Amino acid sequence: MTGAPLIEVEDLRIDLDDGARRVAAAEGISFRIDRGETFGLVGESGCGKSITALALIGLLRQPLSIGGGVIRFEGREIQHLSAARQRELRGNRIAMIFQEPMTALNPVSPVGRQIAEMFVLHKGKSWREANQLAVEALASVRVPAPERRVNDYPHQLSGGMRQRVMIAIALACGPDLLIADEPTTALDVTVQAEIIELMRNLCAERGTAILMISHDLGLVANVCRRVAVMYAGRIVEERGSADIFRAPSHPYTQGLVASLPRLGSRAALGRTRLKEIAGVVPAITNFPDGCRFNPRCAQATEICRTVAPQTDLLETGGFVRCYHHA
Repeated sequence: MTGAPLIEVEDLRIDLDDGARRVAAAEGISFRIDRGETFGLVGESGCGKSITALALIGLLRQPLSIGGGVIRFEGREIQHLSAARQRELRGNRIAMIFQEPMTALNPVSPVGRQIAEMFVLHKGKSWREANQLAVEALASVRVPAPERRVNDYPHQLSGGMRQRVMIAIALACGPDLLIADEPTTALDVTVQAEIIELMRNLCAERGTAILMISHDLGLVANVCRRVAVMYAGRIVEERGSADIFRAPSHPYTQGLVASLPRLGSRAALGRTRLKEIAGVVPAITNFPDGCRFNPRCAQATEICRTVAPQTDLLETGGFVRCYHHA
C-alpha cells in the first residue's frame, strides 16, 4: 500500500470501568483503511468490533472510554476532539449504518425529515431544498415512489426499506468513510444481498471507503479487499480476504472458515453437522491470560496460556498473532 491512509488506528485501547476497576475491553487494535477501500472487521458477537467502530466515530459512552492509542483521519488525530468538532466530522466526513434501524431511526419523525436534517445540519441547506434532496436520496437507494415514502414513519416500512433509509442518511453528505455495523443482520438472505450490492455500488460511485463489521466471514470475504479477524478485544489476524478464506492462519480464523456452509457439501459429504468452535467468547472482565483464544483452542500449549503472542508478519502479506499458526 502506498500513500497516506484515509484512517489509521494505532495501538487503540478501549477501557471499561465497572465501578471497582478499569479493564481493557479492547487493546492493541491497529489497522489502516485507504481511500475507496473496503475493509472488513469480523468476529463473533462480544469480540469488540462494535465498540471499536464507536471509538472511531466518537460515540463511546461511559462506562467505556478510550484508554490509549491513536486514531488518525487524513493524518490528523481525532480521538480527543471536542464534542463540537466530533459532530462536524460525524455525518459529514465519517458516517455509520447501525445493525438495527428501528432503534437508530426516530420513530416519531417521517423518514424524509430525518434525511433532510443531514443536509440542513451539515450542508447549510434550507428545509425546502433539503426536503427535495431527501426525495432524491431515497430514489438513489432504490426506494419506490420516493415522493410518497418521505412522509412515511419508520414503522410503516419493511426491514429492508428501513435499512435503505439508513444508507440514504449515511451517504447524504458524501462521507469519505462509511462504517457499516452488521448492516444486514435482521434481513432475509435475498434482501441482504440487495442491500450489500446497493451499498457497494453507491460507495464505488462516490469513492467512499467502507469499514464492514460482521460476524459473517463469508459475507466479508466476498465484499472486502482486506479483513481483520477480532477475538476477545484483540485483532488476531489481518490479511487479504482471498488469503484468509483460502488458507486461514490463526486457529480462530480456521474455525470461522470451517463453520461456513459450502455449496454442494451435502452431495459430497452427506448429511453432516456444520463444524463449530467449542465454547463461547469470554466476558470482558474475565479475559484469560496469554492468548485469549487458548481455552477454546485445540492447539494450545503452556506458553499460549501464559504469554500473549506477538505479531508475526506473513510472507504473503498481513500478520497473525499465534504461536502455532499455519
